[in-house]
Amino acid sequence: MDFLLNLDVDDLGRATAFYQSAFGLKPGRRIGGGGVEMLGGPAPIWLLEKPAGSSTSGTMGETRRYGRHWTPLHLDFITPDVDAAVTRALAAGATLEHPVSTHPWGRLALMADPFGHGYCFVQFLGQGYDEIAE
Repeated sequence: MDFLLNLDVDDLGRATAFYQSAFGLKPGRRIGGGGVEMLGGPAPIWLLEKPAGSSTSGTMGETRRYGRHWTPLHLDFITPDVDAAVTRALAAGATLEHPVSTHPWGRLALMADPFGHGYCFVQFLGQGYDEIAE
């Protein structure tokens, strides 16, 4: 089974530029005027333009907002150099939400994109998560 990731954004052009600059992804297919596939990682990321204030679903009663928000799902980007990844993302418009921290399994940077989505940069050290696996 394959999978892809969809991220709602309020400005498709700005989001495309951010994901190109911050992560080195390249635009692929487009769907109408409202979506672009970003390629270069292990799974495509689709940026889908949805206006702020539009309904998220017919059952939840919530509307889209693009200020920083919490969600139980986020992306982790694995990188060989977390400091370089943070520098590149900050230059593209990301926010570093917590200083880079070091753990027995690796280094971690908590970030947010300009559209309110949280994500992390992870740099595995040693055996990565196997360092703490039981």
